[in-house]
Amino acid sequence: MELTSLFKASAVAAALALAGCGGDINISEGDIDNSVTNNNTGGDSGSGGDTGGDSGSGTDSAPGTSSDFLSGQVSDALGQDVEVRVLSGRLTADSGTSSKSAGVTAVPDNTITLTNDTVWALEGPVFVGNDKADSVNLVIEPGTIIFGRTGADYMVVSRDSAITAEGTAENPIIMTSYNDVLGDEVGAGQWGGLVILGNAPSTKCPQDGSDCALQVEGAEEGAVFGGTDTEDTSGTLKYVVVKYAGFEIAPDNELNGITFGGVGAGTTVDYVQVHSNADDGVEFFGGNVNAKHLVLTANRDDSVDWDNGYQGKLQYVYVEHAKNNGEGNRGIEGDGDGGDGTNFSNPMVSNLTIIGNDYDTADKDSEGVLLRDQTGAQIMNMLITGSAGMGECLEMDTDETVQANLTDGGLTISNSVISCNEPFKFEDGNVDLNDWFVNQQDNNQLIAYENRANLGLNQDGTLTSESSLLEAGGDPAQMMDNFFESNTFVGAVSTSGNDWRQGWAFGFGGGEVGVVESASGCPEGTTTITSVDGSTTTCQVSGKITADLTLTEGNLYAISGAVFVGGDNTDSATLTVEPGVTVFGESGNDYLVVSRGSKLEANGMADKPITFTSRQHVVSGLAAGEAGQWGGMILLGNAPSTKCPQDGSACSLQVEGAQEGAVFGGTDTEDNSGTLRYVRVMHGGFEIAPDNELNGITFGGVGSGTTVEYLQVHKNADDGVEFFGGNVQAKYLVLTGIRDDSVDWDNGFKGKMQYVLVKHDANDGEANRGIEGDGDGGDGTDFSNPIVANMTIIGNAYDSADKDSEGVLLRDQTNAQLYNFVVTGPAGMGECFEADLSDGDTTLEQNMDGTRSPQMVFQNSVLACSETIKNSGDFDQQAWFTGQEGNSLLTESDAVVNGIYTTDSTTPADVNAVDSFFDTVDFIGAVKDADNDWTADWTVGLQD
Repeated sequence: MELTSLFKASAVAAALALAGCGGDINISEGDIDNSVTNNNTGGDSGSGGDTGGDSGSGTDSAPGTSSDFLSGQVSDALGQDVEVRVLSGRLTADSGTSSKSAGVTAVPDNTITLTNDTVWALEGPVFVGNDKADSVNLVIEPGTIIFGRTGADYMVVSRDSAITAEGTAENPIIMTSYNDVLGDEVGAGQWGGLVILGNAPSTKCPQDGSDCALQVEGAEEGAVFGGTDTEDTSGTLKYVVVKYAGFEIAPDNELNGITFGGVGAGTTVDYVQVHSNADDGVEFFGGNVNAKHLVLTANRDDSVDWDNGYQGKLQYVYVEHAKNNGEGNRGIEGDGDGGDGTNFSNPMVSNLTIIGNDYDTADKDSEGVLLRDQTGAQIMNMLITGSAGMGECLEMDTDETVQANLTDGGLTISNSVISCNEPFKFEDGNVDLNDWFVNQQDNNQLIAYENRANLGLNQDGTLTSESSLLEAGGDPAQMMDNFFESNTFVGAVSTSGNDWRQGWAFGFGGGEVGVVESASGCPEGTTTITSVDGSTTTCQVSGKITADLTLTEGNLYAISGAVFVGGDNTDSATLTVEPGVTVFGESGNDYLVVSRGSKLEANGMADKPITFTSRQHVVSGLAAGEAGQWGGMILLGNAPSTKCPQDGSACSLQVEGAQEGAVFGGTDTEDNSGTLRYVRVMHGGFEIAPDNELNGITFGGVGSGTTVEYLQVHKNADDGVEFFGGNVQAKYLVLTGIRDDSVDWDNGFKGKMQYVLVKHDANDGEANRGIEGDGDGGDGTDFSNPIVANMTIIGNAYDSADKDSEGVLLRDQTNAQLYNFVVTGPAGMGECFEADLSDGDTTLEQNMDGTRSPQMVFQNSVLACSETIKNSGDFDQQAWFTGQEGNSLLTESDAVVNGIYTTDSTTPADVNAVDSFFDTVDFIGAVKDADNDWTADWTVGLQD
């Protein structure tokens, strides 16, 4: 298999970087010298059966035994020669003694290193050290892959030994199943899991301080924990992903993803994920270990479980049950489960998100938090929500200790938000959880499930930049303990630009085993072409995509010709574009069409926007990019158009700019064409024929189920975005250097937009209107009627015989509800506002003067241009505008904006009172000020 475009070697080190997302397998020369360490497996290394024989020599000092069979299997899967070494039995040091002594918290001096130039297989229970004897520190290099093949394959770190597993965001350590490494079907329970045992207290230990040795669940006899050392260290877990583990050894004796048995506060746990575990995600049996940045996804039982008097602290815990409504139980199940009735579990938890699903059986269902016998807890900044079929958000056991803790302060929840169909479950005679939760001292909120959209919660668990939850939290550093970082938000993750999961966690751009899909590193369904920049693997996308395709980060993607995602409501497919990906076209004939029934899932991030641009830009930089260098993007949906048959019969309207067969229209106002988030479309637009152009993005009959937010079109030769009918809604739009209209609507468009920034070319280059609104079709009674709020239009001095830079033009058969606008520009700019009444069409005038319903609205806005309003008919538009609520006319742009920021003090309209899609704001225009600049870090062209 030819991999020269992927793998490069030097005389010093071999570095194998397998294709895929951040967090894929990275195999490189081990960077820790093992030459001074004598590592002994202490058991059978798997010389029989299909593990193969020992292919090493007698001088082989690396841990475990090399397996020819597994090396061959994994090498075939990964597309490169890789050695697999099998670990089994006990990993011990020759010294036979521990570097710890009683009461001393230390990592053992004796080390065994698992290097990242090798893939490691577990065979049976693999113990690190003996219990308080033969202790070692198991060091695992960043990017190392460890797998198990059966539920009986698991790792146990014994008391007084340690695991030092320090990955990085770019190269997390991955512990997973054999199937995952081979690229076969994956699922929960395909291997055992990780067990870490320490000397910290448990309520099941003797309370007189005498020796304690409690058998941990899920592991073979002799795997014991417990003691008196609250500061005990078992090492470090950092940027570690555990997937597809969990196994029931016997009824009620299961392996969790990671089991912490008596683990002390000297242990570091940070940036750790457990995904798709058959039992609990993480379980704490006593101990004092603290953890930050936990991701617990698609686990089949409880995501977080504590008992035996656990006293640790947790911050930033993200729990999400399976997206496909697969098996799940509680986000948290907390118990005391032992002790003398006075010493309970009592952890502190801050910044927790739990998102449930619809799973429901006779045995268990998806729920939020259950606290049971002999546990207290101090919880703050918690968010619990989920789908409509989720079970209760919060339940407290009838146990008398829990009920007492609810009333005496032993159990508190503060600055937290619950939004579930069934918020609480409690029995008569016990504490009324509804009253208890709402009346907690610090700002708890119970949000009706039908108002869940008001949370400002994105589908990926982040908060929108306008979410009220960003400031609804308390400061845990002040209110709980200095272990906690200061913040003010509710939930585990704030905005997408601050998403700490990205790049390393599975499902968030990382944590994947990078099985090679083709010899070039290009995804199956694309073709390798010559690297466009001389170094980056470049993949060509062409023709019709009829199976789901993901454009993975790390490659460049060339659109060749008209690329269709799916057929028209047939052969439907989803094109997924990962954060940070760049897609380019070379000519006006290169463009992307998402057909009716298919989807584009382009979900970028502020620090990794997705870019659709020209070849010239990719090769020579942003300055080389000009308008019209490639085609553009077209999304087609099944939502209504006034040009569709009005009797509800089938509709199929040819969209402008694309080849025949690119059609749109229907009756589904809530149709979903996918997601555009943090996406930039640059240097596009092409005139196929006169009056038949490609816009930056064309929305043809796109429905409100589509997500559009944080979207920029830059330097397009025709319109920036054009809406042909449909009901699509959008927030945070930036349109810069557009040569025709920045926003254009017609065909009965009824969508909604908030935070729209238009800035014409700063060098007075070609431009036309900020908005051109039409009806352009229909029976004369059903018009376009969008609602637009918080828009800034900054024109320039462009003026030609054909067009000039203007603000808003409304034409035939359109209505509009416009709020909180700022329209301004330099002295040479054309008019700020015009309603075109010159063609004899009386419907627009009737919408303005109120003789036709619904009446046009333009309120709480300021026009600051040399020519504020152009009267194109007999109707006095200036009197109409100034007669609307809260409007004013000025002539100086300096009076209303500073750059892109609003300086005008006009009182804004509360458009949320008109429609709940809109945020309530305290400013007009698109961007309030530098402290609230949602355009920062991901846009271009605003400083030109």
